[in-house]
Amino acid sequence: MHYAVRKLGFYVLAAWGAITLNFFLPRLIPGNPVEVLMSRFQQVGTPPPGEAQRLALLFGIGGGNVFQQYWHYLDALAHFNLGISITDFPVPVSQVIESALPWTLILVGTGTVISFVVGTALGAIAGWRRGSWANSLIPASTFLAAIPYFWLALLLLYLFAFVFHVFPLNGGYSITTSVGWTWSFISSAIYHSVLPALTLIIASVGAWFLGMRNMTVTTLADDYVIAAEAKGLSPRRIMIGYAARNAIMPNITGFAISIGFVVSGSVAMEYVFSYPGIGYELLQAVNNEDYALAQGIFLVITLSVLFANLVVDLLYGFIDPRTRVSR
Repeated sequence: MHYAVRKLGFYVLAAWGAITLNFFLPRLIPGNPVEVLMSRFQQVGTPPPGEAQRLALLFGIGGGNVFQQYWHYLDALAHFNLGISITDFPVPVSQVIESALPWTLILVGTGTVISFVVGTALGAIAGWRRGSWANSLIPASTFLAAIPYFWLALLLLYLFAFVFHVFPLNGGYSITTSVGWTWSFISSAIYHSVLPALTLIIASVGAWFLGMRNMTVTTLADDYVIAAEAKGLSPRRIMIGYAARNAIMPNITGFAISIGFVVSGSVAMEYVFSYPGIGYELLQAVNNEDYALAQGIFLVITLSVLFANLVVDLLYGFIDPRTRVSR
């Protein structure tokens, strides 16, 4: 219990620090979202008097000094009010994130889990049975781990969408399909997500494979594995219960960070495929100097990563009791 409370206290402080940085950093960037929105109003007519002051208060960049704005920002967060998006004005930021988040969670989350499971399993087999067929995957895995995933996305898009017309060029679903829990919409969404998901799996499975294989080879020389072999335990039990269980620790850490960053999406991949996820919305927010939307997305990403790391730290205490022992 003391271990869990200590970890929880650390991550609460980290979350407060992240929230504070999330507030101050956008204000150090040149640009003014009110000016951006006022320029849009001027294209369709003359804005009413005092509109700039009202927008400044609405976006949290007016109404006192920066410390007063910071207090109003914390109060708004306590009421789950992330402000109004300039990109999709006057839609609230929370609504923009709510509509984009499921696309990213399903696509990036599924791709991350599949690549982790496949890469870790193959890596354990390759490390345990050196010289087997699994070790022939090392050169390909090294190449895949080094290749930029956005370049791979462009290559797959060109081959399977532009040349062979197997998959669509862009979008998350067909524009002729109405959004809803119908089979036509679900099948269209799955069809449009095949290429982005394949990009993520191919680009990341090599790193999981190499990491697990190298750690398994290192673990085989440890005393507890040699002792288990001397006891006459079955090779399957030694591989899973002794070698793989200890070798998987670095991969679990990397997987936790990857799961946390699932919420952030994959900006370059979503941009290449024009996929309506969080990464695409974040790019739009940066291009439009949308402080509120960028802050909201950064906050969700940061808290997700911290939560994922907290879960892994607690899981470490269960898998490896040595982590619960303080000096």
